[in-house]
Amino acid sequence: MEARSDRSEWLALVTEPVLEPDLPICDAHHHLWLDNGHSGFPYPVPSFHADTGSGHNVVRSVFLECNAEYYTDGPEHLRPVGETAFVAACAAEARRAGGTEIAAIMGHADVMLGDGVEEVLNAHAAVGEGLFRGIRYIVAWDADPKLRMRVPEGTLADETFRAGVRTVGRLGYTFDTMVYHPQLPELTAMARACPDTTIVADHLCAPLGVGPYLNRRDEVLVQWRRDMTELASCPNVRLKLGGIGMPMYGLRWDKGELPPTSEQLAAPWRDEFLHLIDAFGPDRCLFESNFPMDKRGCSYLVLWNTFKRIAADFSAAEKLELFHDTAARTYRTATVA
Repeated sequence: MEARSDRSEWLALVTEPVLEPDLPICDAHHHLWLDNGHSGFPYPVPSFHADTGSGHNVVRSVFLECNAEYYTDGPEHLRPVGETAFVAACAAEARRAGGTEIAAIMGHADVMLGDGVEEVLNAHAAVGEGLFRGIRYIVAWDADPKLRMRVPEGTLADETFRAGVRTVGRLGYTFDTMVYHPQLPELTAMARACPDTTIVADHLCAPLGVGPYLNRRDEVLVQWRRDMTELASCPNVRLKLGGIGMPMYGLRWDKGELPPTSEQLAAPWRDEFLHLIDAFGPDRCLFESNFPMDKRGCSYLVLWNTFKRIAADFSAAEKLELFHDTAARTYRTATVA
């Protein structure tokens, strides 16, 4: 595949001072790959460190699975373990380089194995160099075929799937997932059926703005707010605040002549973020970069300035929760920056 640009030159057209440069950050969600087909460009440790070194105090981070660097042979259900081995080596490279620490690894396993997922979790732990913290299993599905990802309709209600989620929790691991906003009631029901598993909902539960949801943002957000408030009633659920640089939310920052400033990026999301933080509490909300996926729409510096603008009125203790300690607790890394 011919490499495509990571948009760094375009993103460099907008610069701004770093807000609150001493505030410690644990980036709760980023990826690494040599080339996994998502982008057509590599995103190894030096690229990640170039972003995290842009001025914010990103002391540690959490890697999230992205279907990269799987083993190419052996039993199919164990091939995702190759990604954890790859990232464990990346974490060692990051330590040698002295940049942001990769402090936790969230791999992938087929939860539809039910109780049998334990074998895969053990295999991840064996190669994770003490950093393996759980798995992500994306369940995003929509009636529009163009929006479907990995799984069929109704996965969240499947009893074998739920048995797998419970196994993840029973073994002391965290379970990340991604849904689209119409699936929120299903996610809430699943969370209530698996109360002993810590469940992390990624990317705001994706209030879509493309396909059949194009130009319906106000309508989508009204229902999304209601359903997110109900999800917040599940004490075992954590929420990642991010994903706002992705085109699927309908705010096509990637199409602009210039990339957005942090003020521009914050404006359409401030009220929504504040509603979510009020519903879940700072101790269950985690800011995430989702880089390099969000790099299609904004720079790393601008993204974290955006989050800081939105959280400007919170206390110092609440900011520490939102930017560092909630992620550190959820993924069992150091909570004192």
